[in-house]
Amino acid sequence: MNTVIAIFLMALSITALSIPWVRRLAIRMGFVDSPAQRKLHSTPMPLMGGVAIFGGAVLAVIAFVPEFPNTVAGVLLALTVVAFIGLLDDRFDLPAWSKLAAQFTGFLILAFFDIRVKLPLPEIVNYAITFLWLAGISNAINFLDNMDGLSAGVSGVAAAFITLLGLQNDQFLVAGLAAAVLGATIGFLRFNFKPAQIFMGDAGALFLGFLLALLGLQLRFPANSSFVTWMVPVFILALPIFDTTLVVVSRLRRGVSPNTAGKDHLSHRLVQRGFSQRETVLLLYLLTGVGGMVAVFITEATILEGYLIFATVLLLGGVAIWQLDKQ
Repeated sequence: MNTVIAIFLMALSITALSIPWVRRLAIRMGFVDSPAQRKLHSTPMPLMGGVAIFGGAVLAVIAFVPEFPNTVAGVLLALTVVAFIGLLDDRFDLPAWSKLAAQFTGFLILAFFDIRVKLPLPEIVNYAITFLWLAGISNAINFLDNMDGLSAGVSGVAAAFITLLGLQNDQFLVAGLAAAVLGATIGFLRFNFKPAQIFMGDAGALFLGFLLALLGLQLRFPANSSFVTWMVPVFILALPIFDTTLVVVSRLRRGVSPNTAGKDHLSHRLVQRGFSQRETVLLLYLLTGVGGMVAVFITEATILEGYLIFATVLLLGGVAIWQLDKQ
């Protein structure tokens, strides 16, 4: 427990203290996001906040877990590949396939270290689910990075629940990694909450998404059946999953490529309905917390209770998408 707290505090401190330096470096090196019609900021905004998040989280884990198993080395290597390609995209605007290739490379690294879904299904299905989950959540967190403080804050709330569940089930390594994410995102939010002074960029969003997806896969609940506990990470990350589903469904319905930038995310739609940007971000933090609390309940739920809740949430999500996307 003390180690987890120390990791959290160190990640927070490194990230918060490094942001001013990283911000100046981003401006000097041309890592700047320029205003555009489909963006909310009106002045050029330095990127590379993801470098500070990555550095804070990774250095904290390395400092307090000096003798970690080979699997952690594999995790750090996979995360580095994903974050590095995200950083290159921030500077050179790479094609979408390059980021997907980085996520697939990260998946292969994890698979080499036997980190994957292990449901009672054929192995090829488990591998496919693993990649789809990693890539899906990585891109969902990246999609969610469309308003000051949104993606970092939602990632922090999700990481807090993973930390809690990891500690409850004596998964101290999972809890430590999640605590590092929580600390790094809080340190970053000091400079990213509206009005933002820096953006995390793809380097930060893809790193956070990939790591949160991975930590969700690693959660274990020996006191309950995996036939129901597989829902736990889905509920923890329900908000970014819902946002991505809303955007994809809406754009396909309108004949627009899902990979196109636009102001049709859940956050934008709430602003259009009268919420301020700050109110919207705080509301989405709250909804992420609700998903996390449902996830905690699922860890103790019976199979019947779990699937009734899942079906209810699925139905409510479908109705919400229909209501939000009405012309």
